[in-house]
Amino acid sequence: MSESNPATDRSRTPSVTSDDAARDLPADRPVIKVTGVVLRRANGDVLTVRKRNTGMFMFPGGKPEAGETPLDTAIREVEEELGLALAPEDLVPVGEWMTDAANEPGHGLHSHVFMGLNLLAETPVPAREIAELRWQPVDGVEDVADLAPLARWYAIPAVREL
Repeated sequence: MSESNPATDRSRTPSVTSDDAARDLPADRPVIKVTGVVLRRANGDVLTVRKRNTGMFMFPGGKPEAGETPLDTAIREVEEELGLALAPEDLVPVGEWMTDAANEPGHGLHSHVFMGLNLLAETPVPAREIAELRWQPVDGVEDVADLAPLARWYAIPAVREL
């Protein structure tokens, strides 16, 4: 049995598309800002990663460094985590969402998600804090319990629509 979809249940987790997204969370709830990158292969599957000492799969990406834009963060994180060099023109925005953090209970997540335009022919080699890679089919993600809320309820459904 799959749990209710917070993308349609607005009482659980609001989605956003504006820069002032954090205002939708209670003031006492910490918010983590991240950027994720959807990388695909020819059959439509998307690459997910599991970071060391965590249980949830998510997109490659991470927190911005001082002064970085979400696009800058996407490019840097994919290089650090997977050894893939991307240029700004290789990425298109998918969306911006406010969700529950996958591995930090009690935290919100303000996420910018981009998608790589080039399909991957081979599976990259994980680096840094990445413990495991998994190619995730985009259909049926609602029933994948170890897939982060951002990917499961928001970004993958958005990618399916592109």
